[in-house]
Parts: sequence; structure tokens; C-alpha cells
Amino acid sequence: MPRPHKWQHRLQGHGSRWTVPRGAILNHLSRTSKHMSAKEVYTALHKIYPALGLITVYRTLDLLVRMGLLYKFSFGTGESRYEFKSDTEDSHHHHLICTKCGKILDYTDYVDEELELIKKTEEALATKHSFCITDHNIEFYGLCDKCKS
Repeated sequence: MPRPHKWQHRLQGHGSRWTVPRGAILNHLSRTSKHMSAKEVYTALHKIYPALGLITVYRTLDLLVRMGLLYKFSFGTGESRYEFKSDTEDSHHHHLICTKCGKILDYTDYVDEELELIKKTEEALATKHSFCITDHNIEFYGLCDKCKS
């Protein structure tokens, strides 16, 4: 059973309890670089926690996204994918998504240049539309090495 972690106080700060399923889901996603669907999280954890239900996984993922502990991506497949949101500055990255096999590659090439452009764009959009921008995501779609052959 996962021990209460540094995230426990954040759960309690949102009026939520630290539970075994919440801890297990958060610990699992914090230890993988994969962009996992709710079903994949469920499959991975159900072996260890047979009482864990798929509905619990969906609800917990939703809660953890609202709390800012996870990113939620759609990637155009009809199935949301989740990624742990690291607190380290060097964890910022964007995605390359293969439209044939669904492979997702994280990349950090040109992130500094992209962030400089995005910052200017965010400032202009925020001013023009009186909108408080809190985050962004850059995704490129195409074919991976295997699929383009």
C-alpha cells in the first residue's frame, strides 16, 4: 500500500481525503513517463489492488487534474491520456503524436525558443481578451519512424 506522500496535504487542501486508490494512482503516474489512459492505469493497478474499480480511477484522475497534479490530454484519439505534472522546471516539454500508431514522444528541443514566443503570445492574448492564461500545450501530429516506412 502506498504510504502518504508529499501530495497528501494537497489533497486535504482541496477537501479530499488521502485514500489508497488515490495514492496508488498518483504514485503510479509519478513513476512512469507514459501518457496513460484511465483504462491503462486501471489495468496496471488492478493486479495489485483487485478492489480498485474503473469508475474510481476515472474520478480520481479527474480530481488529480483539477488539483493540478496531472495533465490531461486528448490527442485526438477519443481517449484522454494523463501525465504526471512534475514540479521541476526542466520537466517542461511538448509532444509529437503519431497519427497511425498513436505513439507519443516527449520533446524538449527548442522549448526555450517556443516558450519565449508563447510568453509574448500569451501576454498579447491575455491583454486583448482580458483572459488569464494559466497553461498551454504544443502538439505536432504526423508519422513516427516505424509508420512512415
